[in-house]
Amino acid sequence: MAVVISFLDRINNADPDGLGLLMTEDHELRVLDEPSVTGRAANVEAWQGYASAFPYYVIHPRRLAELGDRVAVLGHTTGSHLGLPDEEERRETLIWLAEVAGEQVRVWQLLEDTASRREELGLDAV
Repeated sequence: MAVVISFLDRINNADPDGLGLLMTEDHELRVLDEPSVTGRAANVEAWQGYASAFPYYVIHPRRLAELGDRVAVLGHTTGSHLGLPDEEERRETLIWLAEVAGEQVRVWQLLEDTASRREELGLDAV
């Protein structure tokens, strides 16, 4: 859980280099139906571009659930590429699923928030 909280902190502070330290060499970013970004270097570069384009991007976690070597995060964003006013963007909830390997994140996956997914990932009980 601590690694994922640190990962979120690095995202929220627009720190791609710090994110890189928390990624495995074969780190994989999966965003909904988009092609995956694989490898630490490619992901640091992708985060550098995103942080430059959207410097006020923040993930606001609402619930976290630990599932063995995975951590699920239910929350919303502000300042993203959606270009929505913060009040509107706050209504768009998402799920991030991290696969942790030791003290690093092996997979960072963005999923659509659905009732069945919340239940499956232990995010519905709070």
